[in-house]
Amino acid sequence: METFAALRLHIDNWRWAGVPVYIRAGKCLPVTTAEVFVQLEPPPRVVFDEDPQGRPNYLRFRVSPDVFISLGARAKKAGEAMVGEEVELVARHQSPDEMAPYERLLGDAMRGDQHLFAREDAVEAAWRVIDPILGQVTPVYAYEPGTWGPAEAERLRPPEGWEEPTPAGVTP
Repeated sequence: METFAALRLHIDNWRWAGVPVYIRAGKCLPVTTAEVFVQLEPPPRVVFDEDPQGRPNYLRFRVSPDVFISLGARAKKAGEAMVGEEVELVARHQSPDEMAPYERLLGDAMRGDQHLFAREDAVEAAWRVIDPILGQVTPVYAYEPGTWGPAEAERLRPPEGWEEPTPAGVTP
């Protein structure tokens, strides 16, 4: 059976009050990647003379397997009409001679270089968050390899839907 988890979290402080954080991770999903997708709130008033206003603005931070940061926004099309179009600015890191992440990490470990490893206090802080929920029994649901997880994960689905990552080498 494949491993999958879907979570909806809330950060308990004034800055993030009311902002849900969705996490979805699993083995054998359609795309192998690690990314953070931040969907921004729409502007307080309508900007363009069109309905619907299009996709919300967003920031995407992909860290694996390729590295890029993108900013997606609705910008005014050229011309007199107040009509928008979706645009995306992408900054990509490409270095063909760079070591693979695990190759570097293993090399650092063999040399005794601890810079890329978690410190003991950070590990203990992470366990303080996780430890209280370890005893809670969570049902296990099967899902087919190559899918986005079990149907039960849709109960946690954000109102606008899950953001589906694109394959490596493909800019969203």
